[in-house]
Amino acid sequence: MTHNELFALAFAAASKAYAPYSNFRVGAALLCDDGTVITGVNVENRSYGLTICAERTALTTAVTQGKTKFTALAIATPDAQYPVSPCGACRQVLSEFVQADFPIYFGSTSDNIIATTMGELFPFDALHELKKQ
Repeated sequence: MTHNELFALAFAAASKAYAPYSNFRVGAALLCDDGTVITGVNVENRSYGLTICAERTALTTAVTQGKTKFTALAIATPDAQYPVSPCGACRQVLSEFVQADFPIYFGSTSDNIIATTMGELFPFDALHELKKQ
């Protein structure tokens, strides 16, 4: 699957986001190593700290389905004028499951996508050292 196809799935998922407070919809598409794509959306709450991001929704759905190996992630923010990268909490949660070379694509439109890696978004991730012990 190309990153453009994965982004298109994230963009389509964003239409299902529950964002009545910010009106800022986010969709994510997580490509599993078996070729399955799991999508997620942001789900807001009146208590804003309880909001869950699209990336974490996709990841927790995948884990619920027994999937813990992933090959790429696309994130769509159609209500933004520019590509919006994953928040710090999402970077931390993603780092539990992926390595530094894991590809991440994020954008506001199909013509405005940034391609990066987990390592570029979350450098100096010392927590992977804990798994080695």
